[in-house]
Amino acid sequence: MDADRWIDRVTSQRNHLPEMAELATLEEELRELIKAMKEAQTAQAPLRAAYEDAKNEADRLSHRAEDLEKTLATSTAGARELSAIQTELDHLHELLGKVEDRELQYLLELEPIEETLDAIKRRAQPQIERRLELQDIIVELQATLDEELVSLRALRGERAAALAPALLARYDAAFVRAGTSGAANVDAGRCDGCRIALAPLDHDRWKVQSAETFMACPECGRLLLP
Repeated sequence: MDADRWIDRVTSQRNHLPEMAELATLEEELRELIKAMKEAQTAQAPLRAAYEDAKNEADRLSHRAEDLEKTLATSTAGARELSAIQTELDHLHELLGKVEDRELQYLLELEPIEETLDAIKRRAQPQIERRLELQDIIVELQATLDEELVSLRALRGERAAALAPALLARYDAAFVRAGTSGAANVDAGRCDGCRIALAPLDHDRWKVQSAETFMACPECGRLLLP
């Protein structure tokens, strides 16, 4: 009984480490940050593409305008040809102004999104580092507890081997039904396995049972130790 109860305690400790609860909370927060980042990136992508398109178009128009200005400055063509070049240049400047306005507008719309992404990354970085730290701590603690469980199970095996086969079979059957252990003490008239008080008649039966009888708890089925 003592060995099984210790095994249950250590197993529960292994599976419910405070670090595991902290890790679960941290991972939930990281999932929320990832969700927020994906939403920001989804909003960013079309704006970024539109900004790049506008920037490329502005660069193209600017280069064309520079070429025309050089042509005007060095050309010896006639007035009609020069007038055509000037007309095209004026049109390019008009288009360039509109494209640069769009480029600026996209940039202004991108700025708060990029600030949001930077803020998410700054917030996530220490949490990612803490997650890795917690994972290492949990692995180390669980390895230590696993070693303890191996020792406890070996001890349980030794104690089980010392029992009569019939009694061991009763204990194991009660253990399967009740869990934690297959036996219990009686404490102030209560089974300390299920914590339910024995009826007066059952309590009297328990008090007079022989050391080899091991009456079962009427509620949980654990063998009540004398």
